Amino acid sequence: MVEEVGQGKHEIVLTNRNLLEVSGVVSVECFDSEEFLLQTDCGFLGFRGQDLHIKNLDLELGNVAIEGHFTEFHYFDASLPRAQKQKNFLGRLFR
Repeated sequence: MVEEVGQGKHEIVLTNRNLLEVSGVVSVECFDSEEFLLQTDCGFLGFRGQDLHIKNLDLELGNVAIEGHFTEFHYFDASLPRAQKQKNFLGRLFR
């Protein structure tokens, strides 16, 4: 199966480095209080921080709002398999 990237509108709004609002979200792949991996219309988006938690989630509209202290954002290559994206993102923590 080939992932289609860029089919919808995708925006990221970071307010005061502690509130992140993302549109164009297809799914929340994995998350905990220090990292999230989202599938968006523009590919996979991973980010890290401290005390992260979901404030609002509406996958029908493709919106998610997350609170916490954000330190890093990264888009993953759309051609990588989903398991590899999760492994790369989570695996870097334990190096």
